[in-house]
Amino acid sequence: MPTAEDPSVQRWFLTERERGNPASDIRGWSTGNAVQPLVDGAEYFPALLAALRRLRAGDQVYFADFRGDIEELLDGPGTSVGEVFGELAARGVQVFGLIWRSQPGWLDQSEGENADLARALSDAGGEVLLDSRTRRAGSHHQKFVVIRCPGRPQLDVAFFGGIDLGRSRNDGGQHQGDPQPMEFPAAYGERPPWHDVQASVRGPAVADIEHTFRERWYGSTVLDVSSPVRMLIDRAYHAGKLVGRELPEVEPEPAQAGTHAVQVLRTYPARLRRYPFAPLGERSIAHAYRKAFARARRLIYIEDQYLWAPFVADLLADALTANPDLHVIAVVPRFPDKEGASRWPSLVGREEAIAVCRRAGGERFAIYDVENPEGVPVYVHAKAVVIDDVWAMIGSDNLNRRSWTHDSELSCAVLDATRDEREPRDPAGLGDRARVFARDLRLRLWREHLELDDGVATSAILDPLLGYRTMRARAQDLQDWHDAGRRGPRPPGRLRPHSPERLPRRHRLWAVPVYRFMYDPDGRALRDRARRRA
Repeated sequence: MPTAEDPSVQRWFLTERERGNPASDIRGWSTGNAVQPLVDGAEYFPALLAALRRLRAGDQVYFADFRGDIEELLDGPGTSVGEVFGELAARGVQVFGLIWRSQPGWLDQSEGENADLARALSDAGGEVLLDSRTRRAGSHHQKFVVIRCPGRPQLDVAFFGGIDLGRSRNDGGQHQGDPQPMEFPAAYGERPPWHDVQASVRGPAVADIEHTFRERWYGSTVLDVSSPVRMLIDRAYHAGKLVGRELPEVEPEPAQAGTHAVQVLRTYPARLRRYPFAPLGERSIAHAYRKAFARARRLIYIEDQYLWAPFVADLLADALTANPDLHVIAVVPRFPDKEGASRWPSLVGREEAIAVCRRAGGERFAIYDVENPEGVPVYVHAKAVVIDDVWAMIGSDNLNRRSWTHDSELSCAVLDATRDEREPRDPAGLGDRARVFARDLRLRLWREHLELDDGVATSAILDPLLGYRTMRARAQDLQDWHDAGRRGPRPPGRLRPHSPERLPRRHRLWAVPVYRFMYDPDGRALRDRARRRA
């Protein structure tokens, strides 16, 4: 059945009204796309490099990034981010970028690295700006690359998801870590293993992601900075350009390329200096999750870096309470990405969120973390959700208030027109039927975490309920092996039941308000908060 006629699209995707941002003219969704998951940086970076190497003078690259490192290699010597993008700009490819202005390095942020990359690419002939148009303590967190080739539209492609063009991201399925690591907590070792998810898309949705870039590029006459001091710092970095040149004329929309309906979703906060494309902010990512969670009946599978918002847990708890056959699985990092006292606030929300879900779901809620075959914890940076093997989301947002209201984010919901004929064909029982993209994404991730080959995956985890039990059993076997002193052969699988470090009572007095107002702030307009608008 063609995607445009698929009634499930209307049931799962947001309508124009539900998107909640009439100031933007981005379309509701597109059909006829081909989306390919790229699991871990070792799969994404070579795919990105191959697409970039096909470009010639006059082609166009648009990218947004939270963190960028000049020296990070995409695929071996001579393929650093700085070299590849700089060479493109030098030979006439039109390179435009918006990189987060970032916070100072002493706050464990990437101010210097981002400024170095912006300066290097601009010096090479590109137009790359440091973007400071955020709420206070917020970030420009979108991570995407759009490639347009005038006269060769078959090469048009976009990449979106959770992977930055930065250090530590280029890890593979065995999770031995990126040889170019960033500074990270010692618990993750010298080369922190890193799990992440990106995706490529060909087809009309490429134009929607490009539209998101263009809206922000033209969203202000200048890239306003928070203070004159920060502007002076930018000047010192020789990266203080505040106005970008005109973008090329918009190319025709790419032709249909596959069977996937794609809805491009965003978060923008409400700001005093309003975005013209979102004067009261946009929270379509949050609205999409609310709609999808409410429709879930069998399994919600989550991989998330920061599942630490009690209000998100409330949504999961409501779904668990309303649907007695529903199960929820979350895969998260074992330890926070901060050390010392700064880690305590991050534990506030995680502790509360787990408690809320366990009270509602009991044995139907499971949360795990990941380790590599050597037992080193893997940092889960992915932001991916699959519901009932029908609807899937991949993007930059985490399941917390910051990502749903306060930072700039971009995620894409995907619904495949192609039904999966393997049993169970309709696990949710609502008539939507399992879809190939969503089911294959879940199975791909589970095979990595459970160390299963394709044949075993079909028999042990194809059915969501059977898969839930298989995952629980394998994770418990691995935990028992550790508890017994790691004697005998290591059981297969990399998941262990997640037991977060508890927040000591002596830290609660200060950690709770820091969590509420700095780690997981609310970016809604005051009138929306007063009216309790989600």
